[in-house]
Formats: sequence, structure tokens, C-alpha cells
Amino acid sequence: MSRPSGLSRRQWLLWAAAGLPVGAKAGQTPAERRWKSDLDAFADADQLWPPPAGCLLFIGSSTIRMWNGLEWAFPAVPQVVKRGFGGGRLADCADLVPRLVLPYEPRQVVLYAGDNDLSEGASPQAVVGHCARFVQQTRTGLPGVPIAFVSVKPSPSRLGILPAVRETNALLRQWATQTPGFEVIDVFTPMVDAGGLPRRELFLPDMLHLNAAGYALWQSVISPHLRTT
Repeated sequence: MSRPSGLSRRQWLLWAAAGLPVGAKAGQTPAERRWKSDLDAFADADQLWPPPAGCLLFIGSSTIRMWNGLEWAFPAVPQVVKRGFGGGRLADCADLVPRLVLPYEPRQVVLYAGDNDLSEGASPQAVVGHCARFVQQTRTGLPGVPIAFVSVKPSPSRLGILPAVRETNALLRQWATQTPGFEVIDVFTPMVDAGGLPRRELFLPDMLHLNAAGYALWQSVISPHLRTT
């Protein structure tokens, strides 16, 4: 089977090892069509600055995409690769594992998504199912790779789904106890006040995305969970 244009040799070998449709054209699946511009931008970046195998991969929604300086936020960690796409759902992350995870051969994957799923009406159980599918898809191609899920954050603009956010995080913590190499990093708890409401000082004026103080908090909470070797 010939290597499709646009795929590096390493990407092609990874796709083939995972039993994925290496002969398919990019953009064939619904998720690839929806996020084509983002995927094309990532591919262009990979050609200009090829990330080494063994990087630390952050993947997820706009909270990852908008984290300015994420690539240099953890000095003790080898190269960080940021692959966030605005509006991304956890369901999309699972669908895009062959494009956004496997080719990088990361030493660890840090995943943040889920609040967009909940906001669009997905149940906590469905979100956990998407996370389980993400883990299964990733482990098919990269057996044993550690995966850290950053808990769904509480956003002032989405108070209506706050109970569902709490339930989702609780279910994911429970699922993590039964899933070796998977953990949940709790950013929810330090992001709420004594009354259990989101701390507004951690957010941009849209009350959905994090400001510098919010990302500083995330950096401090996430750092101890990262694999440095």
C-alpha cells in the first residue's frame, strides 16, 4: 500500500500499526470535515516545526487553544505540543485520535474537553463514554501511553450546566479508578468559591474562557501530574 500524500512516514506507519484507514483521504470523516481548517493548520505547523517523538501532547477545546505560552509553561517537561480547536467537543477529540494523537507518539496526553458537549445537550454519561472512546482509540495505536483528563471547568456563563459538570467529573473520577494509566486532574475544586460557584476573577469578560490568573491556576494544578521522563 502506498503512502498517502500529506502523511509523513512516521504518521503512515502509526496509522498502519493501528489498523486505521491509511488509504483514506484527509477530510473524509464528519469530524475531519468539520475541523478541516484546524487540521490543515496543525499539519502545516508539523511540516515547519516537526515535533519530536516523546513530546507532551495537550489536546482539547478552545481552553487549550487559547492558552498562550502553553508550550513553555512547564520548564521541567520536554517539548509540549498544543493541539486545541475552538468549539471542540470531547466527541470530536475521540473521533480525531488518528489525526491529533497517534502521529505524535507522545510520552503523555493531557486532554481537556467536555463542557461544549454538555452545553450542547450531551448527558454526563455520554461525555464519559466519549472519554472512554478517546482512551480506547489512543491505546489501540499507543498501548500504555498515560492519559490525564483535566476535569470539566465551572464557567460563570454556563451555570445552567453546573450540576451536569459536577456529575461528569464525579463519573470520570470513578472511571479512572478502574482504568490503569488514566487519571483526572481536578481543576474544578480550586475554581469555585466557598459557595460552590465559579470564581469570576479567573475568567475573561465572556465568563467562559480563562484569563491569565485562570491559566496560572491551571499551571500550578496540572504541573505535578506531568511526566518529565
